[in-house]
Amino acid sequence: MEADACRNRTTVTEFILLGLTENAGLQSILAVVFFFAYVVTVGGSLSIISAIFVEPRLHTPMYYFLRVLSLLDIGCITVTVPPMLLCLLARQCRVPYAACLSQLFFFHLLAGVDCHLLTAMAYDRYLAICQPLTYSTRMSREVQCALVGLCCAISFLNALTHTVAASVLDFCGPNIVNNFYCDLPPLFQLSCSSIHLNGQLLFVGASFMGVIPIILISVSYAHVVAAVLHIRSAKGRKKAFSTCGSHLTVVCFFYGTGFFSYMRLNSVSASDKDQGIPIFNTVLNPMLNPVIYSLRNPDVQGALKRVLTGKRC
Repeated sequence: MEADACRNRTTVTEFILLGLTENAGLQSILAVVFFFAYVVTVGGSLSIISAIFVEPRLHTPMYYFLRVLSLLDIGCITVTVPPMLLCLLARQCRVPYAACLSQLFFFHLLAGVDCHLLTAMAYDRYLAICQPLTYSTRMSREVQCALVGLCCAISFLNALTHTVAASVLDFCGPNIVNNFYCDLPPLFQLSCSSIHLNGQLLFVGASFMGVIPIILISVSYAHVVAAVLHIRSAKGRKKAFSTCGSHLTVVCFFYGTGFFSYMRLNSVSASDKDQGIPIFNTVLNPMLNPVIYSLRNPDVQGALKRVLTGKRC
């Protein structure tokens, strides 16, 4: 009986991504919109990186992390949007099995580094406001590089674990992915083998990549708020909160949309409305990050003006 079942199985060699819509007219409009979003994100992130590079006042740990975050934004949107644009222009989206797993790996790698980097940035704000006398030694360049390296190592192990676990799943058909890029929950719905282990790994990964960072960020900012409230000067309190406001806004957008996306996409029966939810993580968040950090920071604004006008500091 098992031998007959194995013979009747058709191994999936490619996946068909449904995308966002099957309407040809809307596909052309979406291609223009997402191309514009991609250009804005890459241009904005490169502008932030250039501004930090040319402005001596921005050569601090906070802006070192912001420069890495901008690189991650470029990577995250590049992993998903250019392939989606090719699919929209070609009116179909057939992704080879190996390419699907590669996209899965790099997306989780970059998004995971983003998670932990936001935690490192919260720790940096805690040291700067709550431990100002020892800030320069406790957040030296070596410590900054070590924190970024740790973020990359943890994310690499997480992404590799999920990719290897997904690669051993059996896909017998259908091969239609209810998404515009390859991700774990939609692939789980197509597997004809047990996904119990994958579900456990996803739960553990969510704890390390989501729950623990959120707890650490909350603890850091609880200490920050307590320290700022002890500042007698209203101007001093405003300045302290302004340095944290951009980061907190990015954290709320990133984790809020991330938890909402995976809570919805983990459902067994994903609806057509769920196809648009990952846009928040893959397109909107990377596009908004440069805007958020530039609008709320006069130093970055001044440096951006000098970069765009060609003036030296």
